[in-house]
Amino acid sequence: MSSSLDPVPIAGVALIDIIPPRGWLSLELGELWRFRDLAYFFVWRTIKIRYKQTAIGAAWAIIQPVAEMLVFTVFFGYLARIPSGDTPYPIFYLSALLPWTYFAGALQNVTNSVVEQQHIVTKVYFPRLLLPLSAALPGLLDFAIGLFVLFPIMILYRIVPGKAILLLPAFLLLAMVTALSVGLWLAALNSLYRDVRYIVPFLVQIWMFVSPVAYPASLVPEHWRWLYGLNPMAGVIEGFRWTLTGHGQPPTLLLAVSMVVVAVVLVGGLAFFRRMEDTIADVV
Repeated sequence: MSSSLDPVPIAGVALIDIIPPRGWLSLELGELWRFRDLAYFFVWRTIKIRYKQTAIGAAWAIIQPVAEMLVFTVFFGYLARIPSGDTPYPIFYLSALLPWTYFAGALQNVTNSVVEQQHIVTKVYFPRLLLPLSAALPGLLDFAIGLFVLFPIMILYRIVPGKAILLLPAFLLLAMVTALSVGLWLAALNSLYRDVRYIVPFLVQIWMFVSPVAYPASLVPEHWRWLYGLNPMAGVIEGFRWTLTGHGQPPTLLLAVSMVVVAVVLVGGLAFFRRMEDTIADVV
């Protein structure tokens, strides 16, 4: 649902006229901006709930990627001997796990954002698009904490990032938009079919193995590289490794294909979410 914020006076009482959205892409960005304080509240509340009454607090943002890095280093690195180029295995895997962990968490949060806020959705009006948008942001804190772990390890291995590290925010933005674009589809479907929330963890697990987390994208034959780029996280992960270590070539082809795919999925996700917005409150 969208609203006309011009009050309609009736017997001295100001009312807000709520009308269905017109068109598939009536995003009403101005209305989203007016509700920015509510978005801030959603983000801050999610962060507080995540670490409330935990024994070690924000250290979980360090433990998870570091533990996974150790497992990947031992089994995929030293035992399976997966090639990592000139990059030491701990850095090779941690530089991929940081964006992947953020993406996986953001995707699940965006998917569940509408259903988890159903007590608010059914009572008051606000742009429903705020829910998936704000759900994609809290994971950035964990990502930032993870970077503070990665940089000392890079210093230990005497790896100094070059100028390419300036592109790191762009690859992080692509990971965020990827999670948001796919999550918009899943969030709308999850409000209709609660099976979706059980499918997402399985989808994330499969997605990780078809992304270059445990192996480099160079293992994919070059003539199939463009097809591999249909997975947007392939360009993101390879981009992270390149910007942080400077080893190898920039993932130009992967990145180009990934950006096109994300743009298409995002436009479709926005359209689908807005189309379903007027029925979400009735079925959630």
